[in-house]
Amino acid sequence: MDDNEKNPFRKETTQHRDFEIMKDLRWHCSKCELESGQARTWKTWKDQKGIQFDCDEGGKCDARIECKKCGKKTVHRKLKTLELSEHTKIRSGIGQKLAKRVKDVYGCKESVLLRKLFCRELEIDHKFPFERWRSDEDKNNPDMSESEIRNKFIVLNRSNNQLKREICKKCYKTGKRGSFPGIYYWYKGGEYWDKKMDKYDERGCEGCFWYDPYEWREKINKLVKK
Repeated sequence: MDDNEKNPFRKETTQHRDFEIMKDLRWHCSKCELESGQARTWKTWKDQKGIQFDCDEGGKCDARIECKKCGKKTVHRKLKTLELSEHTKIRSGIGQKLAKRVKDVYGCKESVLLRKLFCRELEIDHKFPFERWRSDEDKNNPDMSESEIRNKFIVLNRSNNQLKREICKKCYKTGKRGSFPGIYYWYKGGEYWDKKMDKYDERGCEGCFWYDPYEWREKINKLVKK
């Protein structure tokens, strides 16, 4: 069995048993088949373990289906694949201590619209997208300085974090850089990735809103003042 197909939970636990049941990639009743009852359990599976569920276009990852075993119409859940999300596996290298420090440094303000949110609503992401990393290993020192934190991480709510991933992935594949919606401005470089620059060189991301929203705002505000 491939490493990605191994059960990510400790044996003899409820979640381990539920994962074993769902490994067949079929719909399973949350009443008579699965032991995990709370919605936050499945969110933990997705956000912290990188487990991928079968979701509709709206992001809904469960369905009310008539159960063949208990005969009732109940909430069913289904795994999409046994492979774990690469981005979540990488992001999970950020320990709780460091995660709290990052959110504290930014005052729990989401970096796209600078909204102050509940800290639990925020996700931490690397400024430099993992598609451009030369290695999947990223050592995160929980005692790194505030300046190191600001140089390395930003905080986003879930929808904006997903948007950042999509934009950065598209940039990596096509060479067309991301922009703030409706504002085509890069304080370094232009609309396209510099072809003379190695695609794994972090300097190629500089100037893009999605790499550093704070620096991008500072630069554009200076232009406005002029």
